[in-house]
Amino acid sequence: MIAAAIPPFSPNLVQDLVEILSHDFMRNAFMAGGCIAVAAGLVGYFVVLRNQVFTSDALGHVAFTGGLGGLIIGLPLLPSVFGSTILSALAIGSLGGRERGRDVAIGTVFAWVLGLGVFFLSIYTTLRSGASGVVGVTVLFGSILTLTTSQAAVAAAAGLLTSLALLVICRPLLFAAIDPEVAVTRGVHVRFVTLAFLVLVGATVAEAVQAVGALLIFGLLVTPAAIAQNMTARPYVGLLLAAGLSITFVWFGLVLGFYISYPVSFFVVGLSFAAYVLSTLLTRRRPAAATAT
Repeated sequence: MIAAAIPPFSPNLVQDLVEILSHDFMRNAFMAGGCIAVAAGLVGYFVVLRNQVFTSDALGHVAFTGGLGGLIIGLPLLPSVFGSTILSALAIGSLGGRERGRDVAIGTVFAWVLGLGVFFLSIYTTLRSGASGVVGVTVLFGSILTLTTSQAAVAAAAGLLTSLALLVICRPLLFAAIDPEVAVTRGVHVRFVTLAFLVLVGATVAEAVQAVGALLIFGLLVTPAAIAQNMTARPYVGLLLAAGLSITFVWFGLVLGFYISYPVSFFVVGLSFAAYVLSTLLTRRRPAAATAT
């Protein structure tokens, strides 16, 4: 319906930009999506650096289940998603033992959590009529073009606060990620920093659900960070690059979604995947070129 009322894409970029920003829903999407993307890029850099990609995937499952569970008992969707992901992140952080044992425990529990989410979706659809089943698609794949001005403002504020909190703990978090034993001897409270970081991961997953959904969370949280780490070994440059790539993918995805009648999340994930493949090819060719010279 939206696409039918929108003129076709033209070569005049300024005119296109003015046309895009003349719509309230697009201004809301750009504001919320940009702030969410920055948080996802910054937090995602450490997710990849600390080899906690599986944890972020598990929290995506929790976001789906927690959101639907909250709706069933009458709670708003967004607070339910935030509460469930942050509490689950704290639970993951409290797990002791070896890394492999933690991964097995997380995988076992969160496979059950995703199944529980499907069960909750069935209950919610039955209680609220079949038409309300669209909420499941919203949580799974995002609905950034449907945000109201107030919802966009809340999402933007959450993204900015998450980014600021990450920057506050950035230095000790980087130290703990690279060499946790030495970090402890230097007075870094590694356990506290780890728990704080996992809370930020949970909050970022909850925020990103609005942009790309619970199932496509890697498109914002992991892929830009992986590209940044392919392109540079300098951590602070990598952080900026990950945030820049993430916001680029979201904004270009919004533009494509504006003119083409496909979900924005599809374009965001598609662009990030293409960029990752390109960065991987470039980094693989670089040593070969150096050897040839």
